[in-house]
Amino acid sequence: MTLADQPPAAALLFQTLLAHGPLTRAEIGRRTGLSPGAITKVATPLLTDGWITELGRPAERTAGRPATLIAVRADRACFVGVKVTGDELIGVLTDLTARTLATARAHLASRDVGTVVLAVARLADRLRAQAPPRAAGALHGIGVTISGDVDGHTGTVQYSPFLNWRRVPLARLVQTATGIPAVIENDVRALTVAEQWFGVGVGLSSFALVTVGAGIGCGISIGGRVVSGAHGVSGEVGHLPVGGTDRVCTCGNTGCVEAVASAQAITEQARRATGDPVLTMGRAVRLAHAGNTDVRAVFARAGHALGLALASVANVIGPERIIISGEGVATYDLYEEQIRTTFAARAFGAAAECDLVVRPLPFEEWARGGAAVAAQRIFAPAK
Repeated sequence: MTLADQPPAAALLFQTLLAHGPLTRAEIGRRTGLSPGAITKVATPLLTDGWITELGRPAERTAGRPATLIAVRADRACFVGVKVTGDELIGVLTDLTARTLATARAHLASRDVGTVVLAVARLADRLRAQAPPRAAGALHGIGVTISGDVDGHTGTVQYSPFLNWRRVPLARLVQTATGIPAVIENDVRALTVAEQWFGVGVGLSSFALVTVGAGIGCGISIGGRVVSGAHGVSGEVGHLPVGGTDRVCTCGNTGCVEAVASAQAITEQARRATGDPVLTMGRAVRLAHAGNTDVRAVFARAGHALGLALASVANVIGPERIIISGEGVATYDLYEEQIRTTFAARAFGAAAECDLVVRPLPFEEWARGGAAVAAQRIFAPAK
């Protein structure tokens, strides 16, 4: 029996235990709206097949009898998550609750599709070999995350500008190479799933995750579901037109947030401002910290563009919280003031009360999001 064979009520119970467990049956009922009879009906086969377990520890008393906690059995399944960058793979092995069991990295000698798929398969083998004895042979899925226009429903990378891939059936290729059920997802949406499950998005009715780095991405969670878009595209705030520049974005348009505020855009603008054609991002940061007004102005423009993007997110979806992450937050102090000033000025009404949280996350957490997406699919497969 697989979780995909179970009725929707079973998936609801299982998801609730993943996010909030261990719980008593009464607590499950309060959170899901399921009746005691419905809970017993859907929990029984999950208990029999070992997906959930009764801890046997009294948590409260119901009608004079001790109530038992129910929890997901973490060692029932393992998952591999892989984050693909332009020159490296970052992989994690997790249990069913997305707890990290092992990590590994692999250098990419080429961005050729075949080379990347083979490297993913080898990395998965390395991680599988590190599985704890109790989980041996229980690898249920692999989730690969990649930047760009990714259609997780069909398993296709429609377009990844950083890898220069178009219409690559990556899920099928990875599954063939590894022999493991494979799913793919946009890397920012996968990280949003991770934050929804075990990060600062837990328990929120809505939140957005904006990542700043090589690109500007955004994941959106509403009502407990990460928005993927009808065509696999959603949250592309990096391509919101903010104007004020003739710089060409990776998408080919001008005036995008990403054309002003991505790491490469900041570096190129700092080179122009200083007249140094080989200036690095690290050197630009040091110059800005040293008080170079021209370079600080570059970061201020980036902060203004990001503030406009965050205000747009707040105005459109009204999230409780916006999480700011990505490798770019290492330099957040250089444009934080401008981001918050622009956000406060452009967020409409009560949207300005949205909580902005800066959260540095290593790429292992992005890979962990891929494992979480793979775990989700075993009980909530894509339609």
